[in-house]
Amino acid sequence: MLYYSVVFLVIALIAALFDFGGIAAGAVEIANILFFLFAIMALGSFLIGLIKKN
Repeated sequence: MLYYSVVFLVIALIAALFDFGGIAAGAVEIANILFFLFAIMALGSFLIGLIKKN
């Protein structure tokens, strides 16, 4: 999931470089959502691992 977040961020940077504002904004939003989803899932996995260990 983090990989796809980086891919969409690169797409947004390339689109912004060629002055495609709408596509760049959409790709940034998708990358942002994927990154926060990844962060929430990683934190949840970490907490579940700590709970199961005890």
